Amino acid sequence: MRILVTGGAGFIGSAYVRMLLDGRAAPLAPGAVTVLDKLTYCGNRANLDPVRDDPRLRFVHGDICDADLVDAVVAGQDVIVHFAAESHVDRSIVGAAPFVTTNVLGTQTLLDAALRHGTGRFVHISTDEVYGSIAHGSWTEETPLAPNSPYAAAKAGADLLALAYHRTHGMDVVVTRCSNNYGPYQYPEKIIPLFVTRLLDGGTVGLYGDGGNVRDWLHVDDHCAGIALVQEKGRPGEVYHIGGGTELTNRDLTARLLEACGAGWEQVTAVPDRKGHDRRYSLDITKIRNELGYAPRVDLATGLADTVRWYRENRSWWEPLSGRAGTTAAGDGTAPGGTGGSAGTGDPGTPRPDRPAEAGTADTAVGSAW
Repeated sequence: MRILVTGGAGFIGSAYVRMLLDGRAAPLAPGAVTVLDKLTYCGNRANLDPVRDDPRLRFVHGDICDADLVDAVVAGQDVIVHFAAESHVDRSIVGAAPFVTTNVLGTQTLLDAALRHGTGRFVHISTDEVYGSIAHGSWTEETPLAPNSPYAAAKAGADLLALAYHRTHGMDVVVTRCSNNYGPYQYPEKIIPLFVTRLLDGGTVGLYGDGGNVRDWLHVDDHCAGIALVQEKGRPGEVYHIGGGTELTNRDLTARLLEACGAGWEQVTAVPDRKGHDRRYSLDITKIRNELGYAPRVDLATGLADTVRWYRENRSWWEPLSGRAGTTAAGDGTAPGGTGGSAGTGDPGTPRPDRPAEAGTADTAVGSAW
C-alpha cells in the first residue's frame, strides 16, 4: 500500500506518519509513505526524525495548491490522507485569504488529481469547529454545519467539496472531524504547548475572556488511531467524529497546566476575548465507536503529564520555534494546521503583522531528499 500524507511534517500529520511507519497503525502496513509538506511556520522536518531513516519514507517539499506538483505526487498512490491546512483561528481573523486558498482550493487540487489517477481512498481530516458552538449536548455527524470563524468556514467548504466528489464522481472519500488535540511536537501557538513553554521559562500566560470556553481534549495518538480505523474500515461518503471524551473549561485546563509546571495563578493575566469566540465544542463519538470500535485510550491526566514532560525534556525542539511563533500569551485550543504543514483544529495566539500565514507555490521538485 502506497500512502500520501499531506501536511505530514506538521503536528498531527507527523504523528500519523510515525504511527504508520513504527507499526502502531497495524493492520495498516504501508509499503511506501510520501509526505507532501510546504514547511510553513508550523511544519518541521524534525517532527519526522524518529522515522527519517525508514526506507519507505519519501519527503516532498511543496504546496498542495501547485497542480502540476500535486499531479506528479498523487500518481501511483493508493490512499491520500489529507491533513494539510491553515488552521489557526486568530490568523484567519487577521487575514482569511490563505485559509480559503489552501483549505478549499488546495483540497480541490488534491481531489482533482485523485480523481484523475483513480486513487483508492481519500481521507479528509477536518475539525469540530465547522459546527460552530453548542450550549448543551453534543453534535452528531448529521448536525448542519454552522462555522463562525473564517478558518472554520474554509474547512467546512473543504468538507463539503470532498463529500461532493464522492456523490458526483463516486470517489471513495471519508471525512473525519476531531476535537482539540494535544501531545508532543505541537507548534507553540496552541494553548497547551504555548502555556507549557512559557510557564517552564517562568513567563506569564493570558487567558481569553472569563476562561469559561469549553473544549473536548483528545491526545494526538488517540486521534491518529481513530484516523487509522477510518482509513481501514470507514464507509465511503461518511463522516466520523473522533473525540477524547474529556471536556474542560479553559480555566480548568490552565489550572492543570499550572500545577504540572509548578507555576501559580500570578503568572496568568486576563486577555480580551477573541472576536466570535465559540463557547463550547462537543462531539458525539457513538458512530465511530459502534461501527469501527474506536475508544480513546489516553486519559487527560496521563496525557498532560507526559506532554509537559516531553516539552521539559525537548527544549532543543521548541526553543528555536518560540521566536517565530508570533503569538500572544493567550490560548484556546487546537487540533489540525499550516499550509502543507499540519492539519487539525486550532486557534490561540495572534500573529505578528510581519509574519502572515503563507500560501503559495511549491519550491522544490517531486522527490526532494532529506
